[in-house]
Amino acid sequence: MGKVWLVTGASRGLGREIARAALDAGETVVATARSAEALRDTFGDEQDRFHVLTLDITDAEAANAVAAETTERFGAIDVLVNNAGYAELGFFETFTDAAVRRQFEVNLFGTMNLARAVVPHMRARRSGLIVTISSVSGLVSNAGGAVYSASKFAVEGWMEGFAQEVAPFGIRSLLVEPGMLRTDFMDGKSARFGSIDIPDYAEAVAQYRAFVDGANGNQPGDPKLLAERIVALASQGEAPARLVFGDDARQWAGAKVDQLRQEIARSADGG
Repeated sequence: MGKVWLVTGASRGLGREIARAALDAGETVVATARSAEALRDTFGDEQDRFHVLTLDITDAEAANAVAAETTERFGAIDVLVNNAGYAELGFFETFTDAAVRRQFEVNLFGTMNLARAVVPHMRARRSGLIVTISSVSGLVSNAGGAVYSASKFAVEGWMEGFAQEVAPFGIRSLLVEPGMLRTDFMDGKSARFGSIDIPDYAEAVAQYRAFVDGANGNQPGDPKLLAERIVALASQGEAPARLVFGDDARQWAGAKVDQLRQEIARSADGG
């Protein structure tokens, strides 16, 4: 039967491509999204190796139920793909407190809900892989991305430590940090923008919105290729702790590393 994959946010974007790549590799996939109908529209009817479950990742009880149903039906969850998420894009002061909290509720706490639900099953079997879809924005933050980056920085910090806690039980972790992927992540289906109008930021916000609109649909990264890389890495006994995907992501991450080295060196000058 191969491995059993639980993939969140699987109705579109990278989650859809990961689910497809796993199915193509002969794996069993339990695909979740807030709308089961959207999943069926994407993948068609359920099959022996494909199962659809409705899940809002911010609902901890629902996450527990999905994990329990998956293990009861298929015997295990070998790979958890924590993919579901979205972006609040814009300047920090243009966001309401509720919008910022919603960003963390989904991207961080929702992701944690799935880990809490699935990892006990993995610990019991002393085996498993947690694939966490982060972003290069979890390593580098820029104007217009502060709120989204904050949520992904938090995911990175949590998962980096949590991975060390579960490693003794045979559970591996792969943090995926893509650059800009050709998905609908930056359009109105996923991205949201600040709602508070602040004249001081008006020109910069307009330029940022123009950048996002221009980038949407023209991103350099191929989500299908990334999905295939993730599925291939999952089959290896020693998957890397991180996968920085895309020339843009590697360039930005490399520049951040260089910047940190310089700042650490300057910090040492003062003792």
